[in-house]
Amino acid sequence: MFYRLLTGQSYTSAKPDLVHDPVGQVIYRTSVPVTIGAVAMILFYLADTWFISLLGTQELAAFGFTFPAMIMVTYLGVGLAIGTSAQVAKFIGANKREKAEEFTYAAVAFAYLFGLLVIYPAIASIPWIFTRMGADPDTLVFIHDFLSFWLLGIPLFLVQFAGTAVMRATGNSKTQGRLMMSAAGINACLDPLLIFGPGPLPAFGIKGAAIATVITWVLTNIFIWYCLAGREKMLKIFWPGLGKLVQDWCQLLKIALPAALANMITPLATGVITATLAVYGSAAVAAFGVVVRIEALVLIIVLGMSMSLPPFISQNFGAQQYSRLRHGLKLSLKFVLLLQFVLYALIALTAPFIAAIFSPEQAVRDVIILVLRILPISYAFQGMMVLSASSFNALHAPRNALITSFVRFFIFYVPLALLGAWLGGIGGLFTGAAIGNLLAGLLITWWILRYTRNLSNSPEASS
Repeated sequence: MFYRLLTGQSYTSAKPDLVHDPVGQVIYRTSVPVTIGAVAMILFYLADTWFISLLGTQELAAFGFTFPAMIMVTYLGVGLAIGTSAQVAKFIGANKREKAEEFTYAAVAFAYLFGLLVIYPAIASIPWIFTRMGADPDTLVFIHDFLSFWLLGIPLFLVQFAGTAVMRATGNSKTQGRLMMSAAGINACLDPLLIFGPGPLPAFGIKGAAIATVITWVLTNIFIWYCLAGREKMLKIFWPGLGKLVQDWCQLLKIALPAALANMITPLATGVITATLAVYGSAAVAAFGVVVRIEALVLIIVLGMSMSLPPFISQNFGAQQYSRLRHGLKLSLKFVLLLQFVLYALIALTAPFIAAIFSPEQAVRDVIILVLRILPISYAFQGMMVLSASSFNALHAPRNALITSFVRFFIFYVPLALLGAWLGGIGGLFTGAAIGNLLAGLLITWWILRYTRNLSNSPEASS
């Protein structure tokens, strides 16, 4: 039903041709599996949140403090995925299969190497960072228990992003969706076993959630190797030479680094909001930790489209099908705008039930309800910004995506949120944040539409 409303065409089972199949059909067939996978990924984190909430408010508050750090590592992976997808999909669109295979190897190798280099400084910085974010000594103990093990899995986590990006770049989004669903199921089964230790099993508490996550990543890495090397024939084990490898890494970083920096602005801004809320007590921090995870679930279709739309844009960019990629972008923006307004109405009505699921304490529930009735009304414009930024990256214009994120958070979102907090407390803070999303969304959407309208005459298009 949903597919027919969007495209007016019947569904077929073959892998979609991103350059030649009807635009609406391609966007639907690539977005749905990726969105399902993204739902599974968010449920992965929500499962951690729910099981940890059963340990107590202090553990939940500690988990809320870890979110900026976790999302920062996640956005490192997102940046890597963006660079990988943009390059591989453009090579495929330009009929350069060997270059796509070579780049896949370079991306996977980079993910493992960089992930290993990040582990020690990340763990060593835990006390310094979270003390300055407002965590008290007791909460800091729980934060360290969780992150000291979770961070050991960074190389596996980054390879998961690079590998699934290659799958999407080839048009094979179904496999990623199935992989993420399986990962969420495994994590949900391991969480209660390792957190609470039923029967003879030891109870690791909040650290058990991190152990469950890393075990799941080990299994997903095994499957990614099987898929890319065996089924897709995109990952070949060979040594291209250090010079060639470094050259590919430079191409990767040309897009991945600005994309990662753009995405890491999000946890920095979240950290500012978390530190501001710490003044109002652990209940406010715990509630915000829940809300940011619910936000990810509410924006899940946007997230799915932000991962599936770039391969479509990059392949058509490589094939110089500029009017086609612009049509796909406009269709996606209109859909997101309508969808998020509908979802806001549902969230505002069900806010008390959502709050009751995630906390038994009334103080935490009150803040959750308050925020869910203010901030989500701006998610339509936030979603349009997400698609705009991902489109800039797909068009090999990562600087524009970086500017997009900077403008949203440091010109609109954070300043207006802090002003709102000064004027009206917690409610004022999130009212200001919502207004910031609205203003930034209108500006950035105008920019991407103007950019794609002039694309055929731009330096990026001719490079």
